[in-house]
Amino acid sequence: MWATLGSAQAQAPVTLGGGSGIVFDEGSTCTLTTIGYDGAGQLVGFTAAHCAAEGAGVSAEADPGAGPVGTVAFTNPDYDYAVITFDAGLVNPVNQVGATAITGVGLPAQFPAVACKEGRTTGQTCGLVYGDVFGGASWTLTQICVIVGDSGAPVVVGNTLVAIVNGYIAVPCLGPQVGANFTRILDDVNARGGVGVGFHPI
Repeated sequence: MWATLGSAQAQAPVTLGGGSGIVFDEGSTCTLTTIGYDGAGQLVGFTAAHCAAEGAGVSAEADPGAGPVGTVAFTNPDYDYAVITFDAGLVNPVNQVGATAITGVGLPAQFPAVACKEGRTTGQTCGLVYGDVFGGASWTLTQICVIVGDSGAPVVVGNTLVAIVNGYIAVPCLGPQVGANFTRILDDVNARGGVGVGFHPI
């Protein structure tokens, strides 16, 4: 009688990039802003801080059976961003999701530019940039359509990441979208130290 030997198979990595849907331990769903490497070579990503607490596991919405592939390492409610550390062996990082590609990070967009976002709920939508109406170079308002689940989505001008989606004023898709400028987020990360310092998108 022949004995059959089973062979263990390694799980295929999940694909994640700016615009991918991500799911947290408690079940909330948001959008990954971008993914890349920090100065220490750690694979990290960003999303909105209001999506999950520090220490929460992060899974890919498109591949829920894969289980958690990352952890929320840090959140800053002041600029509403979170840094996620990913297991590089479980994630295939990409710089394009849907119609949105991210090739670099740029300064905040100004009126009358047109910016677009890639969200897990509404996909790619675009709108007029109003600029930083609050002052301080921290927040940008646009006429981009966003609804629940789009939080954390990348806001791009062309292929340049300029902000993230944090919310909207008054009415979804009608009221202006509000987003933290990504250069301000990176400045805050670099000043704080630790995970994410020296981040660059793939």
